[in-house]
Amino acid sequence: MESLKLLRIDSDSRMPKYRQIVNSILEEIEKGSLKVGMRIPSINEISEEYYLSRDTVEKAYNFLKEKKIIVSAKGKGYYVARAVESSGLSVLFLMNKLSSYKLRIYNAFVGSLGSRTRVDLKVYHCDPKVFLSELEESRGAYDYYVIMPHFKDETLSHRTVTPEVLEALRTLPEEKVIYIDNMVPDLEARSAVYQDFRMDIYEALSEAIECLRSYQKLILVYPRKAVYPYPTRIRTGFQQFCSDYDFQFEILDQIYTDMELQSKDAYIIIEENDLVALVKQIRDRGLTMGKDIGVISYNDTPLKDLLGITVISTDFDAMGETAAYMIQSRKQEVVKNAFHFINRDSI
Repeated sequence: MESLKLLRIDSDSRMPKYRQIVNSILEEIEKGSLKVGMRIPSINEISEEYYLSRDTVEKAYNFLKEKKIIVSAKGKGYYVARAVESSGLSVLFLMNKLSSYKLRIYNAFVGSLGSRTRVDLKVYHCDPKVFLSELEESRGAYDYYVIMPHFKDETLSHRTVTPEVLEALRTLPEEKVIYIDNMVPDLEARSAVYQDFRMDIYEALSEAIECLRSYQKLILVYPRKAVYPYPTRIRTGFQQFCSDYDFQFEILDQIYTDMELQSKDAYIIIEENDLVALVKQIRDRGLTMGKDIGVISYNDTPLKDLLGITVISTDFDAMGETAAYMIQSRKQEVVKNAFHFINRDSI
């Protein structure tokens, strides 16, 4: 079959063979060599022609079927189902967790790039092993890699990288990598849009100093053993602020039921569940948020705006848009993302 000759399989490449099959078929569809309705080689034909296992070829075809690019007809074979527009660029976006904040970054990134750039999203759940597997499988298959480096160790403590991850990152072409949300201190990144977790909270609370002076004690609710751990630099920046500005302070793991709420305490809350639990207890006890108890939430959302919750937050949309701009303009720079204190009714 003539279409067998269209595949390009490089036995010396570190790119997985199934991905080479996928890329070859996509490229031929983009060029018009394979048109909608045309039959493509069977799994057995490719396996025999290129000395590949059936499992490898089947994995490639399953991938293309999931993307609705090919379809199978029982007893007849596989056919091209739809055209594929040439995207010009392909991007792998490696996200550490699915959350409303992370998705805002991703959506702003994709929206800024436009529909002609293919962006594949992979979530590695802060697990170094999953991250390394995704990275190895995609090696060489993308024009850019956008990476959010947040990992956890065996004790569920936050790590920016592990030694194994750092070694893997060093093998990527520097000009193809954009670090986003967090910096890797042991790498001199060419392109990054990052939060400075220690100084961001310090400077935001400094901006709020006149409001905070109305309170006698500041309490940071910092989950130490979260499934998706938070950078310890948040805690360090909070402690430094309290020390420099002479505030009494305490750090709690969570908001407990039946908290010992004291008038003139102000809370800085990181997780949504803790925010809900605290606001409920304040209301149940007849206290007034913003007068008796101060509340500042970490990371802004439209709902917090609607409810009048004061926040300290990075600009998630700007982070995604800046990363997209770097790709579009081929510009390499390291940018600290904007971080704001937004005063509402709760402090």
